[in-house]
Parts: sequence; C-alpha cells; structure tokens
Amino acid sequence: WVDEVVEEAKKLKVGNGFQEGVDVGPLISKEAIERAEGIIQSSIDEGAICRLDGRGVVVDGFEDGHFLGPTLIDLNCVNSNEPITNPAYTEEIFAPVLTILTVPTLDDAIKITNNNPYGNGCALFTSSGAAARKYQFEIEAGQVGINVPIPVPLPFFSFTGNKASIRGDVNFYGKSGVNFFTQLKTVTSNWQYQKGADLGGVTMPVVGKK
Repeated sequence: WVDEVVEEAKKLKVGNGFQEGVDVGPLISKEAIERAEGIIQSSIDEGAICRLDGRGVVVDGFEDGHFLGPTLIDLNCVNSNEPITNPAYTEEIFAPVLTILTVPTLDDAIKITNNNPYGNGCALFTSSGAAARKYQFEIEAGQVGINVPIPVPLPFFSFTGNKASIRGDVNFYGKSGVNFFTQLKTVTSNWQYQKGADLGGVTMPVVGKK
C-alpha cells in the first residue's frame, strides 16, 4: 500500500495556492522550508527511507517561492516497546510530509500513539466496528477520526487536542469557547407553600428540613 500512496502523492500539483487545480501551495517563509528540508535530511541520515522526495521543486512564474512537493518518509517497521527518536516522527514538520510507520497489531499502534507526548488528533480506517470501538476508547489523543482522515471538528464543536498539543486548561471554540466568555450566576431560593411556614431565617437552607 505504500507504493500506492506514493503514486497518488505524485499526482498532486504544486503551485500558487490561488490558482485553480493546485493541490499543494508554498510554505509560509524561507525559514519554514529550510526547517522542513532539514528535518527530511536528518531523518534520512538517521536511517529513514525517503520514498518520495519533494525537495527542490520549482514552480514556473514563482521561482523564488518556498515550495516543497509531497514527501513520504518511511521509518520501516518500528518496535512499539522502544522509543522512536527519528525527527520525522518526533518533530511537527508543518509541511507536505507524510511519515510512515508500520506495526503488526492494533494494540501496537495504540501504544505508539499514546506514548507520543502530543495528543492533537489521530484516525483509524477500518471495516471492523470492534476495532473502531477499541481504538476510540483506548486512544489518548483529543480528536479521533474513524474512517475520517483529518479529525478536526467544525467550529461549533470544541477543538480537543490533549497533552502537549494544547496550552492552558480550556479549548478555544465550541462549547468551551462559549463557557470562557460566560459569567455564571447561581440563585439559591427557599419558597414555602404553607402560610406562616419557617423561611429559614438567616441560616443556609438544610436539605430535608420541613
């Protein structure tokens, strides 16, 4: 399946993001592309296989643009019991770079994901309801996709990144965003139906008091 992904990635068009038919636009700055290309090279130096190298892409009319074509980094079969130190896995590249890891079982995949200090999002593609249920309950990432490639919710849901993928104690949109800008009020009342009943005086109401 890796070869199939490579062939599909080769079909993606790199260019000015405002032009029709372009799939991959430029990175935001010279520093961004230098960082991404540096991580690609470091990962190769540490043993990764570059299945598709998108470095050195030149777009006609935008020769000075900061373009990086689709890139696939294969870390081969990894051991879920050992820490993964390759920078293609430990760094957020922020570029069109796909890092491929393969493990023998779903348990290994869950273990590797949960061992990662980040917890933004993850996804599982499966035709097994049992596997999907196991994955969504055991995974620690905050945004989980089942047969959905990018599990980032629409704005009326909360962005629920976990672990090192979030700063602060609340999320910034959805219900959490509304709560952040909401001032709460609590009203405690004591009404008696019978005429002349004890309203409790100046003491706090007691549960069960008649």
